[in-house]
Amino acid sequence: MPQGEMMNRSIRHILAGAASICALTFATTALSHAQTAKPRIAIVVRDFNNPYWRALRDGAVAEGKKLGVPVSVQAGASETDAVGENAKISTMANENFSCFGVVPVNGTNVITPLIPISQKNIPIINLDTGLDPDAVKAAGLKITSFIGSDNTNAGELAANYMLGLLGDHGDVAILEGIPGEHNGILREGAFRKTTAGKLNIVQAEAADYERDRAMTETEAMLRVHPTLAGIFAANDEMGLGAAQAIANAGKSGQIKVVSIDGVKEALQAVQSGKLSGSVSQYPYAEGEMAVQACDALSQGKAVPAQITAPIKLITPKNADAALKSFPRPFFSFTDPFGAP
Repeated sequence: MPQGEMMNRSIRHILAGAASICALTFATTALSHAQTAKPRIAIVVRDFNNPYWRALRDGAVAEGKKLGVPVSVQAGASETDAVGENAKISTMANENFSCFGVVPVNGTNVITPLIPISQKNIPIINLDTGLDPDAVKAAGLKITSFIGSDNTNAGELAANYMLGLLGDHGDVAILEGIPGEHNGILREGAFRKTTAGKLNIVQAEAADYERDRAMTETEAMLRVHPTLAGIFAANDEMGLGAAQAIANAGKSGQIKVVSIDGVKEALQAVQSGKLSGSVSQYPYAEGEMAVQACDALSQGKAVPAQITAPIKLITPKNADAALKSFPRPFFSFTDPFGAP
């Protein structure tokens, strides 16, 4: 074979080999990138007026920064703004998010805007407030996991503490949350069941988890029931409103108020004696775990279908410890992703 032809053939072999190496390198790099790609996480809560939802947002954003994961948190305009919340979900559904965490206003409101997300096989984490399982099934919606507190247990803790404060007898009233909202139903049901035959529940009024409305409702209760000894509020905002109404009536210390949530102002009120107690939930930890769950799913890891967030009864005895650790728990708890 002539020397020139041999040289051309050698050059062709070298070029073909180089092309193969480049192709292999590109494929390997692309595969590596796919395996290490970070999720883009969308979280939608009810509103940012309530410090409880702000804490969930803050926990999610902080964990996103820790893991190097972009997190966008949106909200409706109020606790009951189902229309506004749904609009936020629908807008974010058209953006390039790979995992969603959603706190519904009630058991069904977010189902319709979540269906297009579910149909794309994008993971959906139901946060804090459970969706109606029958409605979810009927809509064909796929929920990857639920992360939230045991609200029945929270109601029981509040009830037993109230029983202890009142010596197992007395007239009490209940401030309910949003009518039909799952968490409130569980809390109130547990409180009623635990105190049945001991405390006399003279009135129950919905105040939509709002402080001002709770204050107004409590003022009316105090006029109608002068022997009222205690008020159970289904969240801290309502508990703080009730406590203010009691103070305005000159009855501070005479009527015990126990609420649920564990927002910072409520813990401070327990510390000072304005509130008798609060069953503290930890939305900050819920936000952290939501991001951790999405990050785990992006890596192909399994995530439990149900994750129970921590709760703790806060009284004047442990309010200092709770405040020092706030917004994180001041005690150990089970976390499937490791300590947040």
